[in-house]
Amino acid sequence: MKFRKKPIVIDAVQFDGSEKSILDIMVLNKPMNGGVSRHVDIDPGGKTLFIHTLEGKMECSLMDWVIKGVKGECYPCKPDIFEATYEKV
Repeated sequence: MKFRKKPIVIDAVQFDGSEKSILDIMVLNKPMNGGVSRHVDIDPGGKTLFIHTLEGKMECSLMDWVIKGVKGECYPCKPDIFEATYEKV
């Protein structure tokens, strides 16, 4: 059997190490119901973020994308996977 991913529009921010991208990711990472923001850790060098996801703590490297899923969860995505899966709308 073959399946196709349902077309959905997502929100995403690319982590480029800038303060703006970090702040944008922190805003993106807030729950949809307006609850307490989920935690994002930043390494001392500012080149890696650690995002607390539904599956646990995940590493987000420079130029990775942070995607907000259909249930309001955020998770990192490598640039090549992002480019192959999503297109700008």
